[in-house]
Amino acid sequence: MWEFSINLKKENFDNASLIFNYLNSTVKTFKGVLTEHEENGYVSILVGVEDEYKENIKSMISSCIVEIICNKYKWNFLNKKLNLPIQNNIGLLAFKKALLNFDKETDRFIVKKNLVLERDIFLESFFYFKLAPLKNKWQELITLSNENRDYLVCKDSFIDLLKFLVDNLDIEEDEISVIKEKNSYKILLDDKIQYIENPLTEEQVVSSVIDLSPQKINLYFDENSQAITLLEKLFADRIVKSSLDNRVNNIKKIKLN
Repeated sequence: MWEFSINLKKENFDNASLIFNYLNSTVKTFKGVLTEHEENGYVSILVGVEDEYKENIKSMISSCIVEIICNKYKWNFLNKKLNLPIQNNIGLLAFKKALLNFDKETDRFIVKKNLVLERDIFLESFFYFKLAPLKNKWQELITLSNENRDYLVCKDSFIDLLKFLVDNLDIEEDEISVIKEKNSYKILLDDKIQYIENPLTEEQVVSSVIDLSPQKINLYFDENSQAITLLEKLFADRIVKSSLDNRVNNIKKIKLN
């Protein structure tokens, strides 16, 4: 039997829970064992599968660790290092999300290249001691942003830079629909016919659309808003607008209730 342990500091319990939940169903599918325990300030996730399923589970563990570092660790890195004058919460969150997703494939490549799964991994140690090139890459992006903080005070300049970042994100979804009714938003992944979250605030809907980085956005709304205005500026020719009165004819597959 192949056994492997993933270890995180106790203060990063949320990340440990994400990893456990991500692996749980797959490990069960391969009739393996997955356990979690706390000891000496660490949360340890223990995986055990028969040797014939070793490569399948190693691939899943690798993907999980890559995504945790490229999302959770990078987000914390940005929050700690960025020093921007942006007062608008929607704009600031959108900017951070754009930086989070910028050149993400290279981020993933760097993590995967340095990731060796033998008997165990201590995730914080791996991040701090094995991923210097990744941290340097993130720091260059943050330094460039911080050094141009005065430039970002101007609203037009800020939008131009944010749009540049958004335009250079990899496309993650072919098509989504954003629906606004009263004071809440819904996002539908058209190819999966499901909502990703319900309801969403103005800050959440803008950051979620940036995360999804779609090729096409169907935008349905009963009235304009700060979030809709920002989405129109950032995604421009990718947006198809329509009033909610026309939604039945235009998107029959969407059930709002």
